[in-house]
Amino acid sequence: MSVENTLVPSASNAAKLGDIAKAVLMPGDPLRAKYIAETYLESPVCFNGIRNMLGYTGDYKGKRISVMGSGMGIPSMGLYAYELYEYYDVDCIIRVGSAGTLSEKVKVREVIVAMSASTDSNFDSQYNYPGKLSPVADYEILKTAMDVAQKMKVRAHAGAVFTSDVFYSADKDFHTRVKANGHLAIDMETAGLYLTAMHADKKALSILTISDDVFSGEALTSIERQESFGEMMEVALETAWLSI
Repeated sequence: MSVENTLVPSASNAAKLGDIAKAVLMPGDPLRAKYIAETYLESPVCFNGIRNMLGYTGDYKGKRISVMGSGMGIPSMGLYAYELYEYYDVDCIIRVGSAGTLSEKVKVREVIVAMSASTDSNFDSQYNYPGKLSPVADYEILKTAMDVAQKMKVRAHAGAVFTSDVFYSADKDFHTRVKANGHLAIDMETAGLYLTAMHADKKALSILTISDDVFSGEALTSIERQESFGEMMEVALETAWLSI
């Protein structure tokens, strides 16, 4: 019996085997997943609507690519990424999200391609690793993304990011200490994706648009976010296309 279109043991994804492509773009916001699918993919088909975590598969330049929301934070990202890798045989997940810059070198509207992701999360404790895990991106996909960004004249920085479990920190010196250890920006999902990918022996990359400056308070307007996020989405789509 063919495995195509058979059910998988997921309580959070209605897709059947074969509904999801080998490469998946994952914004945090499911409505952004809908926007990407309707704007960039040909003949997109919605494969999931459970908990409104929308997912679509369509064609991009003749290749099947999927896009699905991840939700906010490491637990949500970890849940959906695990199922995509382990249940749906996805090879590569590319996060497309926002981040706050911690570095004077990285300005609002610019793009970061995350080489590694430190974290204050206890997510990695499940692996019972005898030390500290250092979650990193897949090198080949990272290199492809940087080459694509250069070709598209998108200002992109490759470097370390910090993934935090806390959005509103009671520790007023938190961001200063994170910056002092060389992190370019802060988000809430990248480390969860990288740890899940490493454990599954699959590929992952996080491409982030800087939406705000943690220290100055500068932030994009809704219109500016749409324009800047468009560049990130196009870099991710080209990277996924080249990586399949």
